[in-house]
Amino acid sequence: MAYNQRQIFPNDLNPNRAIGFDLPMNGNAVFTPNYQTREAIKNNLINFFLTNPGERPANPEFGGGLRAFIFSQLEEDSMDYLKEDIQNKLNLNFPNVNLESLNVLEERDNNTVIVQINYSIPNTGINDTLELNFN
Repeated sequence: MAYNQRQIFPNDLNPNRAIGFDLPMNGNAVFTPNYQTREAIKNNLINFFLTNPGERPANPEFGGGLRAFIFSQLEEDSMDYLKEDIQNKLNLNFPNVNLESLNVLEERDNNTVIVQINYSIPNTGINDTLELNFN
């Protein structure tokens, strides 16, 4: 009889070992370390989607390029295209992340776009929400 066993990341068990750093980088020593896989994954997603392709010289394909899209002319079908683009990039670059729901909200009066990504990591118990605001 098979069953799904919950994965526990070994680094999460050691409270003295940082596995990443928080964004934005504005801590006392520039980098504020984080100690949980949940926070590291969230910061990796933020970093990916706010990086433009070509911005990293050694890895020109890296980046979700949301900023470039957000500051272009918004059309009626722009939000649908953005939603599809985020889904494709998430599936391609983060295969361990299951997209639970994705909302792209537009507030034309405030010139704001809000991207809400609800995701989970299989067999870990990690469920989280990432919200990116562009105004």
